[in-house]
Amino acid sequence: MNSDSAHAVDVRPYLLVFGALLVLTVITVFVASLNLSEGTTVLVAVSIATIKASLVALFFMHLKSEKRTVFWPLGLTAFLCAALFAFVLWTEGDHLFGTKFNDAFGSAPKAAAPVPPKPHGGEGGGEH
Repeated sequence: MNSDSAHAVDVRPYLLVFGALLVLTVITVFVASLNLSEGTTVLVAVSIATIKASLVALFFMHLKSEKRTVFWPLGLTAFLCAALFAFVLWTEGDHLFGTKFNDAFGSAPKAAAPVPPKPHGGEGGGEH
């Protein structure tokens, strides 16, 4: 195979995306070190992670040059993933909005040592 028929690959876009991923990673670490509220930190970190995942999918997975028919299953997958997370938060995340769960046994009052029952009438083999 001669060099004329070889497929030439332009490396520049990959290097630019790699640089962008590095910069976004540094920004994520910087934001985590700020004294922001937990919600704001998570929102910014998830936003940056979404941008990074989009860059990886578009350039390294070559979705940028795919036909439009590929994006319908991709969109459906993203929708179902979001629905799954929403369902889990809806069913299990009610404590996020103020409900406090306590230890099932630690919150019960301490009982005194159990008293053995006294034998009745014909029980226990004792004298009458």
